[in-house]
Amino acid sequence: MPGGQGATRSVSSLHPDAPAAAAAAAAAAAAGEDPEQQQVVDEGDCPDEGGQLGGEKMSASERRRQKKAEKLQQQKADKEAKKAAQAAGAPKAKPLTGAAADDQLDPSAYYEMRCRFVEDMKTRGRAPYPHKFPARTDEGEDRVLDRIPEYIEKYSHLATNEQLQDTQVMLAGRVASIRQSGQKLRFYDLRGEDAKVQVLANYSFHDESVGDFFEMHDKIRRGDYIGIRGFPGKSQSGELSIFPREITLLSPCLHMMPTATMGLKDMEVRFRKRYLDLIINDDVRATFRTRAKIIAHIRQFLEERGFLEVETPMMNMIPGGASARPFVTHHNDLDLDLYMRVAPELYLKMLIIGGMDRVYEIGRLFRNEGIDMTHNPEFTSCEFYMAYADYQDLMKMTEQMLCTMIQGIKGSNKVKYHPDGPDGPEVEIDFKTPFKCVSMVEEIEKQSGEKLPTPYDSPECVAAMEKIMVKHGIEPPKPRTAAKLMDKLCGHFIEDKIVHPTFITEHPQMMSPLAKWHRSKPHLTERFELFVVGREICNAYTELNDPKRQRECFLSQSKAKAQGDDEAQPIDEDYCTALEYGLPPTGGWGLGIDRLTMLLADKNNIKEVILFPAMKPEMQAQPAAAAAASPAPLAASAALAGSAAAAAAAAGGWRHQDGEAKLRGTADVTN
Repeated sequence: MPGGQGATRSVSSLHPDAPAAAAAAAAAAAAGEDPEQQQVVDEGDCPDEGGQLGGEKMSASERRRQKKAEKLQQQKADKEAKKAAQAAGAPKAKPLTGAAADDQLDPSAYYEMRCRFVEDMKTRGRAPYPHKFPARTDEGEDRVLDRIPEYIEKYSHLATNEQLQDTQVMLAGRVASIRQSGQKLRFYDLRGEDAKVQVLANYSFHDESVGDFFEMHDKIRRGDYIGIRGFPGKSQSGELSIFPREITLLSPCLHMMPTATMGLKDMEVRFRKRYLDLIINDDVRATFRTRAKIIAHIRQFLEERGFLEVETPMMNMIPGGASARPFVTHHNDLDLDLYMRVAPELYLKMLIIGGMDRVYEIGRLFRNEGIDMTHNPEFTSCEFYMAYADYQDLMKMTEQMLCTMIQGIKGSNKVKYHPDGPDGPEVEIDFKTPFKCVSMVEEIEKQSGEKLPTPYDSPECVAAMEKIMVKHGIEPPKPRTAAKLMDKLCGHFIEDKIVHPTFITEHPQMMSPLAKWHRSKPHLTERFELFVVGREICNAYTELNDPKRQRECFLSQSKAKAQGDDEAQPIDEDYCTALEYGLPPTGGWGLGIDRLTMLLADKNNIKEVILFPAMKPEMQAQPAAAAAASPAPLAASAALAGSAAAAAAAAGGWRHQDGEAKLRGTADVTN
C-alpha cells in the first residue's frame, strides 16, 4: 500500500535503525504476517528528530542514557567479533593418532581393536607371539639378552648425549608408557626385573633392512612386551637410554592398561587380578621381595646352625599338631577322607625320634577358620625342632633370628608400622634385645585383680574366669571351655596392649597339649608366644616327650571336643607309639611368615602379603553357558564378532561407569 511505503521511507530518513525495522517488516511479510501492521508498530516505537518516542518528547538525561547503552552494546559486539577472528586464525589442535588416540577408546572397543590387530598380523604371516627373543643366529647359536638391571649398572657412567653406536645390546621388557615428539622420535619406558630404562627410538638410527620404522612403532601399545636390538647411550637430558635399530613385538597386551595417573587402587580388583596389581603398583612387588628376603634369611639362619630342611605330608589321617578346624578332602583310589594338614609338628618330631636332631620345614598350612585382616585359610609357616634344647634356648634363637633379619632388611632394629592402615597413626617398634617377657596367668591375675584357682581346667577356675569377664564387660567365647576362656582373658588383658616384641610365657597345660610341664610351676607349661603390635608372630615350647602324659593330654582334648570345641586335637596313637621309642629333650618352634611380612612391609591386611589370597566367589550376572565357557576364547570370539560388551564382560576388562573407566569387581574388600 502507498501509505505503508511512505511510512517506511519516513522512518528510514528519521532514524539510523530504520533499515533494521524495514528488514523486520520484510521478514514478517515472508512469514505470512501483515507487514503494514508491523510497520505501524515500528513507526510508533521510533523517536523523531526532536527526540520524541511515540509522540512524547525524550529528556536529555534519557537520551544520554540511551546513547551510553548503545555504545556499550557496540563495544561488546566489537569484542566478540575480535575473539571470533582470533579463533578463526588460530592453528587447530592436531588430532590424536596411534597409541594416544587408542587410549581415548572405550575399553571394550580397545580390546576389540587389539584382537583384530593380532588376527591381522597372523593373516599377513607375522608372528605376534614369537617363540624366543633374541632369535638364534642362522648357525643356531644363541644371542646374548641383557638384563635391564645389569644394563643400567653397566652403562650408567656414560656422559650426557654420549652414544656407543658400535656396541650392540639386546633388551626385552614390558612397555610402561609411550611418548612421541613428532613422527620420527618415539619414547618408551621399558620395565623388567623391577627396573626401568628409556627407549629412545630415532628414525635416523633405524635399520631399514628389518622393516618400516613407522609400521614397526605404530603397532606398539602400553602393556606390550617388546624386544629391542640397539645401542646404549644417554639422551640430551642425560637419561640412560637404549637407541633401537630394531623392535620386535613379543606379546601384545589386548586390554587397556590403567594409566600412571589413574593407577590401580581398588582392593577387590587388586586381589583378584594380582597380575595386574603387580604390573601397575611398584610397592606390591616390593612387598613380595621383602617376603622372599624373610624366607631366605630364615633358611640361612637355620642351615648355618646345622638344621636340615625336610618335607612332610600335606594330607593326613588325623589333623594333629595344632588346635584348629581342618579341611577335609577325599582320596578316590583309597575311597578315604583325609585332612589337609593344620601343622607338620608330629611328623617333624618323629624325625627327631629317628635321629635327625635338627630339622625344619617351610610350607603351607590349611585351617578351616574365619577370614579376616590377619587370618587366611591357607598360610605359610616355618617350624623347626632341635634336640637337647628347651624353650629358653628357643627364646634366645628367636631374638637372634629376628634382630639380624630386621637389621638386614630395614637397616635398623626399629620398624615403623601403621596397624590401622596407611592413613592411621604410626607406631615405631623397637626390636632391641632382650625382649620383654610376661607370665600369662600371673599377668591376667595382676590386670584383673582376681586370683585364679587351680587346676586351671577345674569348674571353679571356669567360674572365676566367667566372673572376670562379666566384671570387665568381655564377651565370652563359644564354647566356654577352660582353654578358650583363658585365651580370651589373655587377649583382653595382655595381647591387645602389646606394641614392642613381648614373650607371653608359661601357658596352662590345658592350652598346650603338646608342651612339656613346667619344671617348677605346677599346672603350667614351658611355652612362649611372641607378640608384636597385638599379633602373634611365633609360638614355641619344650616338647612333651612322656608318652603316658601325652595320652592324658590327648584325652583331655577329647573332653573339650565333646563340649563342642571343634578345634581340639584328636588322639593320635601313631604319634604316642613313636614317643615310646624315645624322644630326646627337644625344643619346637613355629613362625607365621605372612604376619611377619605384614609387619616388615607395613601392611595391616594379610591379603596384601599373599600373592593369591582366598576370596569369596565373584558373582556375575551372565548366562550359565557363558559362565561355563573359557573366558579368553569367549572374549576373543565376542570381540571379533563385533560384540564389544560381551568381550569386556568375558575378558574381565575395563568398563565405563558414571563417565569413568573402572574395573569389574564386587564390593568384597575384607579378608
